[in-house]
Amino acid sequence: MPDHVSVEIDGRTLRLSSLDKVLYPETGTTKGEVLQYYAQVAPVLLEQLRDRAVTRIRWPSGTGGPSFFEKNVPRGTPAWIRTVTLPAPGSTRDRETITYPVIDSVAGLTWLGNLAALELHVHQWRVSGDGDSLPPDRLVVDLDPGPGAGLAECAQVAMWARDILCDMGLDDLWPVTSGSKGLQLYVELDGTHPVAVVREVAQGLAVALEAAHPSLVVSSMAKVKRGGKVLVDWSQNTASKTTICPWSLRGKFGRPTVAAPREWSELEDAVAGRTPLDQLSLDEALARLP
Repeated sequence: MPDHVSVEIDGRTLRLSSLDKVLYPETGTTKGEVLQYYAQVAPVLLEQLRDRAVTRIRWPSGTGGPSFFEKNVPRGTPAWIRTVTLPAPGSTRDRETITYPVIDSVAGLTWLGNLAALELHVHQWRVSGDGDSLPPDRLVVDLDPGPGAGLAECAQVAMWARDILCDMGLDDLWPVTSGSKGLQLYVELDGTHPVAVVREVAQGLAVALEAAHPSLVVSSMAKVKRGGKVLVDWSQNTASKTTICPWSLRGKFGRPTVAAPREWSELEDAVAGRTPLDQLSLDEALARLP
């Protein structure tokens, strides 16, 4: 295969490089296959990315090599990539602002994939057409199993959380296995509440779950308390925090896994011991496309 090829996508010409480079050594999955995955999931992934600033994790040499977080758009970013410049409070590099990409097309996904940006992370709020931050349109809690716990325990905590949230009238919610160790629980909001209120609700949920189920749930970040338990990480709702985008690939392993939306019945089966709940591979995620 030639080292560089030019393709036209969405009316944009992109110069792609090293399509046969292996990005996942365990399965031999190449950059070309990663680009194909993002093109196939674009209808659902782009809806999750819509109007959200994107933080990327890139693996230029594949997941067997080093990676790095990237927030600012890199040099050479095409002029047609939409960008948004946002305040950067608490920046570790003393930056006052960060200019993020906002991805709204298959061409944009292909551009990111060509940079080996395997993981796409987003905030729980969107930006307006004028580039202003909007109130959160969803709440997320990250269920992270400590040593001795796994996805079945995360599923049980997610079901307990569902009961509490539904009692609060927050019944538009859905689970996502993270592609790493645990899962996330997303709650759709009407976009009328500020970040501080959403964060307070998420923290209250974590504390309530720990109080009701102290043998399995912990709301403190202290690792010493997490053995055999599930951390309900509510801090993802802080304005500056991001979470892996549903349908994004992960770069945690030598094989491609996906942050994949799941059915509640799958969690119920795992808790009942009927069917194990596992992280989904690239191919398994594609098989679930609507």
